[in-house]
Amino acid sequence: MEIDVAGTAAKVVANMEKVIIGKRPQLALALAAYLTEGHILLEDVPGVAKTMFARALARSVGCTFKRLQCTPDLLPSDVTGVSIFNQKTTEFEFRPGPVFAQTLLVDEINRATPRTQAALLEAMAERRVTADGKTYELKPPFLVIATQNPVDQEGTFPLPEAQLDRFLFNILVDYPSAAEEVRVIKQVTGTSQADLTPLVNARQVIQLQDIVRRVPVGDHVIEYAATLARATRPKQPEAPEFVKEMVGWGAGPRAGICLITSAKARALLHGRFHATTADVTAMALPVLRHRVLTTFNAEAAGVTSDQIVRMLLDHFKPKSDLDL
Repeated sequence: MEIDVAGTAAKVVANMEKVIIGKRPQLALALAAYLTEGHILLEDVPGVAKTMFARALARSVGCTFKRLQCTPDLLPSDVTGVSIFNQKTTEFEFRPGPVFAQTLLVDEINRATPRTQAALLEAMAERRVTADGKTYELKPPFLVIATQNPVDQEGTFPLPEAQLDRFLFNILVDYPSAAEEVRVIKQVTGTSQADLTPLVNARQVIQLQDIVRRVPVGDHVIEYAATLARATRPKQPEAPEFVKEMVGWGAGPRAGICLITSAKARALLHGRFHATTADVTAMALPVLRHRVLTTFNAEAAGVTSDQIVRMLLDHFKPKSDLDL
């Protein structure tokens, strides 16, 4: 049976909006990440419903959910699981950790030590974990939603570039508007509780992921994505002067791949069966903002990676407007 991707996506987003108010673009991005087998880095101040965001997504797509609160004393075995000796069978039994959930919320990931972050990296990259010398495959679909608080950096361990690059999107949640904040207060302090109904199941999510992979993309769209990714690297000859001055480290080849895969998902979510340069442009900020590392001079001048990505989009226009 053929799945109506756009209709299903609209229902899933509407379902999540029962508990997440005023964040439709972020919710659509999160669903796109699920459909492209990507991972999400949620970054913003406390109290903007990042945990509820992840829980609502997992509930709406009918997938298992676990939450992992990161602290400096968190061990890799707390993530992957541990083998426990069973006195009855006189054998060791593996007890799976929270990483075996289909949707894993890693709260304040930068408070975990690099050793624990490395255990998460294997799961994110390989969809498997190694514990006590044995390798265990993770059940698909598998999505990591990690959160960071950009305000309080004391006692944290910044994610290395290699792990940042494993996240498909860096989504900024931001504060609600005045009207939205009033709605949030009314909803949370009231007596009614929203019931999130699973609208799809894990098997259907896997089917949707397969449909996304089969979305056709024109060569000019791929070339445009590659151009954007390459232009973020200050040592490349095609990089604009503002990139050479303000960017210390640019996006790797995975950025171009992520631009195309997310563009495919966006096309389907909008009811189209081919990806365009407009889709690539729309996905450029969440895909590139955490892959473009600014220099000290840029930070001193108040220039952010978001501003640099927008400047790149203004600088590099698509070759043809026929696909827009």
